Amino acid sequence: MDGFAGKVCVITGAGSGIGRALALELGRSGAKLAISDVDTEGLAATEAALKEIGAPVKADRLDVTEREAFLLYADEVKEHFGTVNQIYNNAGIAFSGDVEISAFKDIERVMDVDFWGVVNGTKAFLPHLIASGDGHVVNVSSLFGLMGIPGQSAYNAAKFAVRGFTEALRQEMLLSKHPVAVTAVHPGGIKTAIARNSTAAEGLDAQAMAAEFDKKLARTTPERAAEIILDAVRKKKARVLVGPDAKLLDLIVRITGSGYQRLVTLALPKRIQMH
Repeated sequence: MDGFAGKVCVITGAGSGIGRALALELGRSGAKLAISDVDTEGLAATEAALKEIGAPVKADRLDVTEREAFLLYADEVKEHFGTVNQIYNNAGIAFSGDVEISAFKDIERVMDVDFWGVVNGTKAFLPHLIASGDGHVVNVSSLFGLMGIPGQSAYNAAKFAVRGFTEALRQEMLLSKHPVAVTAVHPGGIKTAIARNSTAAEGLDAQAMAAEFDKKLARTTPERAAEIILDAVRKKKARVLVGPDAKLLDLIVRITGSGYQRLVTLALPKRIQMH
């Protein structure tokens, strides 16, 4: 894909799914990659695939919730490559459970990874992106950052927060006339491991729900998702919807306003609502 040759791109959650697909597509496009994940085996596999296609790569285990480590990591990437052009704050986890039965610690964990991980990455790398003269922040929200879903309150909260944070950041960069573009990404159902690796509130079958998600909702491949995201990045779009489901449901929300909530409760079977 044009426009990425020579760019230094940072990707969190690069051990699988969209993160790995982004890394490989960017690598094929001539970018230099700084990839990270807590999954060291998956990360090593992505690193090996990048080396096989000849892409310069720096791979590091990184927990995006560890702020001081993230700040040090940003400086290390800058020192290693000399500059940093783009960060893809992609790392995320999933959790299912109604508010009534979800433990505080489970909600906090989702917020720590899915929201604060994005904040940590953005804050750590923003000075380097500004200094590059051609920066870009790409924050992965979700379709669930556009609409609420029963049983996904924690994930909704984190992804809505990512959306608001990213949209505000974009306006700040424009007002400050900083050379940094900002894109919010809203994937729908993607065939990744996030559902299969998700956890659930006590008494719920996380694996059964993941299987249902993979079977009925995960329609878009990570490779196709990466292509859509990078096309939006190249065009410096403010927002990108990934997958036909994301486009359709976003349209329904915009047309019906809060009325979509009634439609969701009528459409979802009780076993998916998890009551």
